[in-house]
Amino acid sequence: MKSLMRAALALAVLVASAAGLARAMSLASSDVRDGAPMPRAQIYSACGGQNVSPALAWSGAPAATGSLALTMIDHDVKPADWSHWIIVDIPPGVRQVARGAGGLAAPARGLRSNMDSDRYAGPCPPPGSGVHHYEITIWALPTPAATPPAPGSATELRAALAKASIAHASIVATAGH
Repeated sequence: MKSLMRAALALAVLVASAAGLARAMSLASSDVRDGAPMPRAQIYSACGGQNVSPALAWSGAPAATGSLALTMIDHDVKPADWSHWIIVDIPPGVRQVARGAGGLAAPARGLRSNMDSDRYAGPCPPPGSGVHHYEITIWALPTPAATPPAPGSATELRAALAKASIAHASIVATAGH
């Protein structure tokens, strides 16, 4: 009887763990592959690309999500990260950004990035600076209007979103050589 109860308990723990994994937030793109070089279409026009925002789709946002935020941040700029794309106040029912959209309809809105744009601004690492890693992240936030305070850097923006978020998912692509 004890072994049967242990087996049932182990099965319950396994089912609960699997249910938690099934609810994990995910981010996918038909344009950008995790760990791969950023396609030329998504590279900033001044660096020989077409500056087209990638198609993105996400799932698994927790039921408590009040809004979503989307960021693309270069982690290899020193002394602090560099933002290329920031969209906030995305309604929790929105599940994608179309290729070339650059942003979303209201109430979602773009914030000015380090590229001095409130729309998509693709990778453009300085010549000779090596390979840069561009993290595209969807953040699930607990409030309907979760606009973060204007940070002094993309590092501060990412930290504020990480602290406020209840879940997130990322894709990291590279550019440069």
